[in-house]
Amino acid sequence: MTNVESIQFGRTSALVTRIGFGGAPAGLTNYLDQFSPVDVSQREGVIQAIARAVEVGINYFDTAAAYGTGESEKIFGEGLAAAGISSKRDDIYVATKVSHNEENPRASIERSLENLRLDVIDLVQVHGTTYTPEARDQTLRKGGILEVLEKAREEGLIRHIGFTTEDQNPPVYEFIESGRFDVMQTCYNIVFQHTYEPTRPFGSIYEADKAGMGVVTMRSLTAGVFQRWMSAVRPDDDFDYSVALLQFVLSNKLIDVALVGMRTPEEVDKNVAVLNDLSGRVDLDDLHQKFV
Repeated sequence: MTNVESIQFGRTSALVTRIGFGGAPAGLTNYLDQFSPVDVSQREGVIQAIARAVEVGINYFDTAAAYGTGESEKIFGEGLAAAGISSKRDDIYVATKVSHNEENPRASIERSLENLRLDVIDLVQVHGTTYTPEARDQTLRKGGILEVLEKAREEGLIRHIGFTTEDQNPPVYEFIESGRFDVMQTCYNIVFQHTYEPTRPFGSIYEADKAGMGVVTMRSLTAGVFQRWMSAVRPDDDFDYSVALLQFVLSNKLIDVALVGMRTPEEVDKNVAVLNDLSGRVDLDDLHQKFV
């Protein structure tokens, strides 16, 4: 196992790598129809990528019950078992999610444990995008999903609790201020920066960090948006922008883990090389000050 840049995960005692293995691509047919979780050879490629990630030192693995209706969790379970997860359990941090409108969150947690082949899940997150007042109430009310997660934590089925969001609306800040969540996973990348505004300062990333929460980014490489835009405006440009996109997110010192979807061992090696290349980081405060 190689040395990979790691950080203490918010107020938890966990030490996590600054890039995490994102599980959405492992459970979903991608936008170019170049991957299907039910294709045996492609599925095997992801399993090999997981094994390679463990081998080179990545210890953060993120999936969700909703990714391919559990297929991503099953692939992760198979891949981590193949990588010898039982002997490395203290070194591996596994995160999954329960939909914010799940009618039986306890049953969802139990299915996730089975799919992942684990006795305990390190982090279970309320899986949401934009939280309406109704979704907020459903999450925080007595007997709601958060209370179910807290009971599962008391029983030793999960270790930490988080939520995911793609928005900056009031319920996000209410979740942060409640003190009941350990982790926030949010969308942040070079295109989508409104969760971090260094010149004010402002944003949910700031507030979560101040609250001692772990901060995880989804769509760290813009989910292909930036790349497709560049292909549209500069069709002859074959430059690989993914390195710069990842370094941008890693340059934000408030980000604990940048999730990156990986489907092959080669992609794992490439992303670890980016992580270890500290010369590629930029001073974001300086960058923003120059151009505001």
